[in-house]
Amino acid sequence: MQLEHLEKLLTWTMPFGKYKGRLIADLPGHYLNWFAREGFPPGELGKLLALMQELDHNGLGHLLEPLRKQR
Repeated sequence: MQLEHLEKLLTWTMPFGKYKGRLIADLPGHYLNWFAREGFPPGELGKLLALMQELDHNGLGHLLEPLRKQR
């Protein structure tokens, strides 16, 4: 996990679906878990969704708070 990946979680928005336009960092856990079960999309979006799911699943969402405060 690199700082630039964490920063992207706070800048990239979901490009499709029920949560279109919402920051990846703000997606609900049940939605991230659905992707984990069904498969993440290809490319960088899928990697970021997988990272956010790991953070959420392991209770590490607080790691994003210092970055949120910088914005």
